[in-house]
Amino acid sequence: MEKTLQKLAKDFRENEGNIISLLQETQEAFGYIPEEAVYFFSRELDIPASRFFGVSTFYAQFYLKPRGKNIITACCGTACHVKGAERLINGAKRELSLTDENNTTNDNKFTLEQVACVGACSIAPVVIINKKVYGKMSADKLTKEIKTLRQDSNE
Repeated sequence: MEKTLQKLAKDFRENEGNIISLLQETQEAFGYIPEEAVYFFSRELDIPASRFFGVSTFYAQFYLKPRGKNIITACCGTACHVKGAERLINGAKRELSLTDENNTTNDNKFTLEQVACVGACSIAPVVIINKKVYGKMSADKLTKEIKTLRQDSNE
């Protein structure tokens, strides 16, 4: 990790980088932004850690915790909500043994995210699984998709 962080800090200095780019590259390297990386950059670049945390918590594209191998994104917009998004989310939480506080499984194979709207209201409720959009989703269909992903990762 130290070697990667040193390279990123060096590139930042040489290219007069910005915090957003540095955080993007850090997340690209590790899959999320480790807290140790923030404090490393703060020391190395003489930028308060609060600036890094401020940017990383403001933008939804940044993650401060490791995410699962499989990302399930459930739309919670009005159309999806009316058509049963809550049932989908609750079913997925049960299937994945997730709590309200933890959205990633203990084995880091699944992360369940909720977003305000994905802009596909005509096919509500919508779930995105590993960047593939599934419309008119039901709790049963979502559970089946999760089980298929589990089988595929065990092979």
